[in-house]
Amino acid sequence: MAPVSAILLFLFSSLAWGDSILVMGDSLSAAYGMPSEKGWVSLLQQRLDNKGYSHQVINASVSGETTHGGVTRLTRQLQRVKPQLVMIELGANDGLRGTALTVLQRNLMTLVQQSQAAGARVILLEMKLPPNYGPSYSQQFQSIFGQVAQQQNATLVPFFMAPVVLRPELMQADGLHPNARAQPVLLDQLWPHLQALLNVQVRSE
Repeated sequence: MAPVSAILLFLFSSLAWGDSILVMGDSLSAAYGMPSEKGWVSLLQQRLDNKGYSHQVINASVSGETTHGGVTRLTRQLQRVKPQLVMIELGANDGLRGTALTVLQRNLMTLVQQSQAAGARVILLEMKLPPNYGPSYSQQFQSIFGQVAQQQNATLVPFFMAPVVLRPELMQADGLHPNARAQPVLLDQLWPHLQALLNVQVRSE
């Protein structure tokens, strides 16, 4: 049997140098309230495998995460995973906490810029707030994601919760988190944007 250190080195090398997709998200990507294999990130890995892509999906999502928390963790994740693509699904908790919009924008810019500096393409998921946060704050909050994506030439995914958030049968009791039945719907919202980038990568190799 190989020494444990040799096995760990092999696993780390495979993770670091293989085609990989890093998901930096919050509870929406961390399979909150359900087994992890039911979440859209796990379903994404299954779809990639079924369609013959070699990419490994690394889920670094943490329930309750903010953009600030993502910034503090991103550098280590980029060094560890060396991803070809980073999916950023953060910002909802910033909005729910009433974080200053300038702080949200700065953090999102940092997340995108650091990922691109590490050689990764970036997909940024747009977030929206419930209407009770006021139209002015909510509209400015949502627009920041498009502004950051445009300025940094990142791929923007329009609010991927749109098909499920107003359907009680696809939401958990708290009204904020999608349930297991919603996860394939969320993946379908994301997939065309991701597949386009994967196909560009394949053509460029």
